[in-house]
Amino acid sequence: MNTPTPDLQRPLALVTGASSGIGFELARKLAGRGYDLVMVSDNEEKLNEAAESLSEIDDVAQVEVVQADLSQREGVRKVYDSVRALKRPVALLAANAGVGVYGGFSDETDLEEEISLINLNVTSQVHLVKLISRDMLEQGGGDILITSSVAGVLPGPRMAVYAASKAFLRSFGQAIRNELNDKGVHVTVLMPGPTDTEFFERANMEDTVVGEGAKQDPAEVAEAAIQALNENMGHVVTGAKNKLQMGAAKLMSDETKAKVHAKQTEPKH
Repeated sequence: MNTPTPDLQRPLALVTGASSGIGFELARKLAGRGYDLVMVSDNEEKLNEAAESLSEIDDVAQVEVVQADLSQREGVRKVYDSVRALKRPVALLAANAGVGVYGGFSDETDLEEEISLINLNVTSQVHLVKLISRDMLEQGGGDILITSSVAGVLPGPRMAVYAASKAFLRSFGQAIRNELNDKGVHVTVLMPGPTDTEFFERANMEDTVVGEGAKQDPAEVAEAAIQALNENMGHVVTGAKNKLQMGAAKLMSDETKAKVHAKQTEPKH
């Protein structure tokens, strides 16, 4: 962990799910744009490795790490208390932590895993955004990036709870954007498609059509997200293919969208 004396002129960014994938790339690019960082993940080893790699890239940025299980309310409180202890306002929150569960809802998946998914993807996001956005209102402004997915507009057979959680985040993000935008707190919803991260391995989806298909570079996704946030866009869909898919989805019924998504989540063997 890199812990130089903080430069209080540098803004502070809080990034969850920061040990790998899109979250790590968001942290890396924000450091390069002059932010100090609080990086959060439940995997302490990977989190420390990620923070150390950032210190090698940018030895000016102050990087704090917080190991926390955000699927538990105590984990969210630990993150918030850690940030408050720094006595510095959060200028940017990247609410990025999330997980997937794959399989038929009624006969294949585990209920406890799905409840944990809801706790992480939905409940913890609401909890942390509530705490940080209140502080942002008091300090007169800030930026919030919420990671949803193109799955948020496509009902997801074999990913029913995951897709529903991303639909929640999309709706939630757009709603609070409307509430906060004229108060100086800007909210952008990130909607990536399949991205080259650990997601498919962790969700046991490597042997599916989408798992074996082409994926976006997480660095490109992170760059598009930050640009959209800087431009105060309501949402950003990353990748030309995903933008086309989103456009086509507007013309489909929910039943048709579910059939399209089902073809992507089919096992290949």
